[in-house]
Amino acid sequence: MAESTGTDATDAGHRGDGALQWLRQHRLVSAALMLLVAVITLIALWDWNWFKGPLERVVERRTGRTFEIGGNLDVDLGTVPVISAEQVRFGNAPWASEPLMASADLVEFGIELWPLLRGDVRIPDLHLRRPVVSLEIGPQRIGNWRFGEDDGGEGAQFRRVRIDRGQLGFLDPKRDTAIRLGLTSAAAPAQGPAPIHLTGGGRWEGNPFEVRGRAESPLALRDREAPYRIDLTAQAGATRAHARGTLTDPMRLRGFDLQFALSGASLEHLYPLLGLSLPPTPPYRLDGRFRRDGTRWRYDGFRGRVGDSDLAGSASVETAGPRPFLRADLKSTRLDFDDLAGFVGATPKAEEGKGANHGNTAQAASRTRVLPDTPYRLEKLRSMDADVRLGAARINAPGLPLDNMDAHLKLQNGVLVLDPLDFGVAGGTIRAVVRMDARKPTIRTRARIAARGLNLDRLVSKVELARDAVGKVGGDIVLAGQGNSVADMLATADGDVAVGMGRGRVSNLLIELAGLDVAEALKFMLTEDRKVPVRCAFGDFSVRSGVMTTRAFAFDTTDTIILGEGRINLRDETLDLRLRPRPKDRSLFSFRSPLLVDGTFKDPDIRPDMKRVGLRAAFALALGTIAPPAALLATLELGPGQNADCGGRYAR
Repeated sequence: MAESTGTDATDAGHRGDGALQWLRQHRLVSAALMLLVAVITLIALWDWNWFKGPLERVVERRTGRTFEIGGNLDVDLGTVPVISAEQVRFGNAPWASEPLMASADLVEFGIELWPLLRGDVRIPDLHLRRPVVSLEIGPQRIGNWRFGEDDGGEGAQFRRVRIDRGQLGFLDPKRDTAIRLGLTSAAAPAQGPAPIHLTGGGRWEGNPFEVRGRAESPLALRDREAPYRIDLTAQAGATRAHARGTLTDPMRLRGFDLQFALSGASLEHLYPLLGLSLPPTPPYRLDGRFRRDGTRWRYDGFRGRVGDSDLAGSASVETAGPRPFLRADLKSTRLDFDDLAGFVGATPKAEEGKGANHGNTAQAASRTRVLPDTPYRLEKLRSMDADVRLGAARINAPGLPLDNMDAHLKLQNGVLVLDPLDFGVAGGTIRAVVRMDARKPTIRTRARIAARGLNLDRLVSKVELARDAVGKVGGDIVLAGQGNSVADMLATADGDVAVGMGRGRVSNLLIELAGLDVAEALKFMLTEDRKVPVRCAFGDFSVRSGVMTTRAFAFDTTDTIILGEGRINLRDETLDLRLRPRPKDRSLFSFRSPLLVDGTFKDPDIRPDMKRVGLRAAFALALGTIAPPAALLATLELGPGQNADCGGRYAR
């Protein structure tokens, strides 16, 4: 009986243990089922937008700027999870003009997990839809892209960026610069990130401009040492530039290696764009290599045209000093003299059909004055320094016997010096040294000009009877004046002008006509003109307050001496000269009278003194009424002329 009771107790214990084990297993299954239900429920109800608030606070804490994800935040899990955020807004600096520095309708990027566990942020793809980025330089010359803490790390590593209808703005109020560009990624190449197409414009230091072209992906800007390739065309007014090549660290404009084509209506339009004080010119086009070496900008090996002139050479601008310093070495194989007009304040013009500025041509044609009267801009003369050489192998100047030119211009702190300014003229030379001091409100100018060995026949080539003249002409001019245009300088000029020639030959018919010796002139017309020897010629003028007054004037041949006197007024550009021919031989039929040279520089008038001719003719008529042969007494020329004592260096 006792044994039966023990067995029953043992069986009851086994049954209790089994119940406990079953209960434990049931609880585990229930927990697993509940966890599974919870996971399924979580998956069904999961919303990544729960993380928007924490993410926004992290970004705001790290950058000090507001950050907002106004749309959905989503994560597409996979080997490379893809994160997308809609209506992203990133705040601007407190001083900035725009409330947002960046925004986008969509920011979508993938992120590699395994590198992330090691602390490396690798983003293989970044897609931006309608991004808008506003960059601005503040009052302290600090950009709004500087914010938060810089831990010195390398940051995220991007492989590809796709931009869909983006906008990039840049604002620098102090320099009156505002740029707005539209950006769209081009088709991605097989290797590397996709380049971008851009178009837009704005103001560059107050000057409106437009730009369009193609550039490498913005990702390439991360490597400041790697060349960044561009192909851009920009236009500001009539000035157009085409740059193709590479930039190094473009955000800092540290290095360039570009093929740079530049064209426009006038080189003076570069002053507001680049700060280069250049004279007015006809339309131009140039193409050369544009580089930067530290603080020096170089334009090497350029070739092109300015008006009707070809131009080649190299130029550089040094920006390290108190003013930009332009250094240039320029060459022209054929220089059109009209294209130099802007250097002296005249209106440049070009031949019809060869880039002529028709407005300038019409303006030049309507001018009543000859001397250039356009004022020099003092601020331009003071805004830069320069050392420029210009050589022309050949000069095209219809009506002027110019052969070639060599000029060296130096501009230092408002003082301009041309030394030398040499021209090959009529087979000889004209050498000039000009100094213009623009440091005060009125420019003070001094010029020394020396002419040597000019061939007389080329100087008077437009005069039919003088084309075969023989002789060498020389002279010296020393003038000093003040004024802000060439006309004003000459209107106030003081100094001396002296010209002369030694022995030579001129047409005897020309001399007889100048003396109105009818009998001698008819003889050479009916037979054959001959050359009469020239003993010498000279003209000596004093210049006071812009008026040239003759001190001595003579043109002496073996046949006739012509003496002159009078004035040349540089202020109002008028002539008042009297030339008195005095034949050295006798003639039976002469109406010798002075020649009057008057009128203006633009419209001079050379004519006999008709009063004197009329008196002589009236006298002949009166004598003829008494006895016809006696009329010849009034036209008889006894030859009172005598040789002039030429002497001097010009006669030698």
